[in-house]
Amino acid sequence: SEVLVIFQGPEAYISPSWYAAKAEHGKVVPTWNYISVQAHGRAEVFDDAERLLQLVSRLSALHEADRPQPWAVSDAPREYIDSMLRAIVGFALPIQRIEGKWKLGQNRSSADQVGVREGLTASSDARDRELAAQMRNDHPAKEAL
Repeated sequence: SEVLVIFQGPEAYISPSWYAAKAEHGKVVPTWNYISVQAHGRAEVFDDAERLLQLVSRLSALHEADRPQPWAVSDAPREYIDSMLRAIVGFALPIQRIEGKWKLGQNRSSADQVGVREGLTASSDARDRELAAQMRNDHPAKEAL
């Protein structure tokens, strides 16, 4: 059946106190800024041992690549790996439709956007600071907006 998978990027509460418009006219309310991607497709579940072995091997190689002595699936005894593969259910989602949204206050004035970036940058929460970095005017992904 068709499924929806949501990949959530940085997100943050946006205080109206960060808007220059608050001092100008007070017509501001809180909001939430975020980056997300929604992938739609037909889910596929599989337990084929060879396909799982290839998938687990590629995934391990990807995450081990930067280590001084990368571990590989082939480092473990084959019978042990075979027993572990029997406990794994693979999942694939061939994407039929994808939608992305960058809600970063693009509808606000430049002054309001600067206030939000400054407010997020000053936050002690790393997620807020990550969102502020995404809102920079020179961020390459901003061109897609």
